[in-house]
Amino acid sequence: MAGRAGFERALWRRDGSALRLQQRGAGGVGSVVWDAALVLAKCLERGALGLPLPRRTALELGAGTGAVGIMAATLGADVTVTDLEELQDLLNVNIEKNKHLVTGSVQAKVLKWGEDVKEFLPAPDYILMADCIYYEESLEPLLKTLKDLSGPDTCIICCYEQRTMGKNPEIERKYFELLQMDFESEKVPLEKHDEEYRSEDIHILNIRRKKNKFPIVRSLAMLSDPLERRE
Repeated sequence: MAGRAGFERALWRRDGSALRLQQRGAGGVGSVVWDAALVLAKCLERGALGLPLPRRTALELGAGTGAVGIMAATLGADVTVTDLEELQDLLNVNIEKNKHLVTGSVQAKVLKWGEDVKEFLPAPDYILMADCIYYEESLEPLLKTLKDLSGPDTCIICCYEQRTMGKNPEIERKYFELLQMDFESEKVPLEKHDEEYRSEDIHILNIRRKKNKFPIVRSLAMLSDPLERRE
């Protein structure tokens, strides 16, 4: 399943159409279609996650080629695919290549993890992530962005490939240690993944903010003098 750089990748859909995803030989990890993106995109298409996509808002973090977000847009979601400035051209190329399949909407925007997210609020219904857990220095900015973007009803779908080489196990351990401070997660069983696009070492998590992690906002009436409210 691994994507190779420098050519157009076809991701076939169940109706016989295909997403056409341009890749680049240069540009870093975001310029190719990774296996976790294929697994998540096909799982969304299969509908196994039980997530209604038509007329829902979705934001993809670390979108790279845009495979996951564009797939969600073909399923009726209104999607914003986000990544660094240097990947905006590639994202827009792939949006243009697949616009005839989109039944919702899709746009590309710059979003650097850890920075201000006001332009992306209110919170989307879904946050989509595929293979975003790889640099130790990016973990805290990523989690800050997840906290800033998510509301009490936001569902975060995180797909990642479990890697055993080098520092990867330690990076994953630290990510989940930090994650559980503010979020709770549930693993999607392998049998719910697409029949063809699945692997024992690629996992999908359903993540939500812990209910007690949202600030309590009191109305002005509640803050007024209790004696005045007795009248």
